[in-house]
Amino acid sequence: MAEQQVQIDQLMTSSGVAFGTSGVRGLVVEMTDQVCWLYVSAFIQYLKSSQQLQVCGKVAVAGDLRFSSPRIMAAAMRAVRDHGCEPINCGHVPTPAVALYGFSHELPSMMVTGSHIPDDRNGIKFNTLTGEILKADELAIREQSVSLPDGQFDSLGKFVQPYLGPEAIAAAHDDYIKRFTDFLPAGCLAGKTIGLYEHSSVSRDCLKILLEALGASVISLGRSEQFISVDTEAIRPEDVVLAQQWASEHDFACIISTDGDGDRPLVSDENGNWLRGDVAGILCAEYLQADRVVTPVSSNSAVEKSGYFESVERTRIGSPYVIEAMTALLSSDKAVVGYEANGGFLQASDIMRDGKVMRSLPTRDAAMVPLAILLLADKKAMTISTLLMTLPARYTASDRLKAFSTTLSQSILATMQTDNHLDNIAAIQQRFPDLGMPIDINTVDGVRMTFESDDIVHLRPSGNAPELRCYTESASTERAESLNQSCIALMKTWH
Repeated sequence: MAEQQVQIDQLMTSSGVAFGTSGVRGLVVEMTDQVCWLYVSAFIQYLKSSQQLQVCGKVAVAGDLRFSSPRIMAAAMRAVRDHGCEPINCGHVPTPAVALYGFSHELPSMMVTGSHIPDDRNGIKFNTLTGEILKADELAIREQSVSLPDGQFDSLGKFVQPYLGPEAIAAAHDDYIKRFTDFLPAGCLAGKTIGLYEHSSVSRDCLKILLEALGASVISLGRSEQFISVDTEAIRPEDVVLAQQWASEHDFACIISTDGDGDRPLVSDENGNWLRGDVAGILCAEYLQADRVVTPVSSNSAVEKSGYFESVERTRIGSPYVIEAMTALLSSDKAVVGYEANGGFLQASDIMRDGKVMRSLPTRDAAMVPLAILLLADKKAMTISTLLMTLPARYTASDRLKAFSTTLSQSILATMQTDNHLDNIAAIQQRFPDLGMPIDINTVDGVRMTFESDDIVHLRPSGNAPELRCYTESASTERAESLNQSCIALMKTWH
């Protein structure tokens, strides 16, 4: 049988499906059976070449609730089988659930999901035996050359012989729930009424089971059979209104939700006001009594100002960078955790509480965050809104300037990233003449400038679009938002 060799680096360009954070993403129409089969084949080849997977090894596969996910899951499982391995169908479960299953059984795993992006797109996230693929893994996968058997796909990239894969097992779903019920005190949510905004999240059913298992009374809200792209960093205005309306109609301790694949949380206070993810992450880390915290450079600085943690390390934006930094900080007697501005929480080390152990889970998780916030508020005999007031008053805002040349963005930022500190200060004062003296310049990812006023402006070119992103932080919501608006207006004048 004639075979064609396909270079994955070239496939990224020819297919329109390319690597992002921890996997590949693209338009559903471009994620044909053939394209998905090739990417998964490259992943399997890489695992074998790096001795992370033996012939006839097992690989776990799961997916979210998008209309295209079952087809892509089938293509992924077919690739696993075609390369002499056994696909384990974990069904429709959250991303952290299939990752946990893989880590616990020392298996690679894949999650078919487009996360929070619209339903016309999808993706495949890859995990090795020990964690998400990192940038070095991605580069090695991109270097693979995959043999494409003649006759397996038609001219549109569809399987000639359909493949459904094995029946789904319940173990990943059940083990994920057990992770929390085994660690947290029995009945710890008794007497609490919690709103569960289900929409189209793959977490909706297991979250309800989990919350009820811990004693809560759960009221389901907003369930949808059509996919809704809920982004925890850019919450839709209608979701802001819905949460406040639901809170006014019920006596909720909070409202809980996640993005589409269940690795980024949404949690509100008792009034239906959604918490920002980087604030929720601080409270979760506090409840778990973390010693060392890792978070991207764009996260709220209340984490340092709180004084709760032995150390805080800032990274580039993206979970692979958080994971790399957490791994470097691991030690036998320190609890190391991380979180992103989207609220996804990562646990690098085992956590011990009251003689119980919650094993590490070095990938984004959504479930632990609202549970920790509820229990921390209980411990302090506070509502969630009052609990928020115990943190330093730091508020953030963000926006982006679209159709802004990436080359121009990099050129402008380069003037603030020279080896000469005085030149950088001069360039910043020229660009932001009304903000005063910059006292700290962080160039880990873009340029993050802290001024004498304690206001923060962070500029960062988008990694996948001609956009310049602007993050601002100040001592009040109003100031953070007005600062962001004025910076965006100023950026429009830059040429």
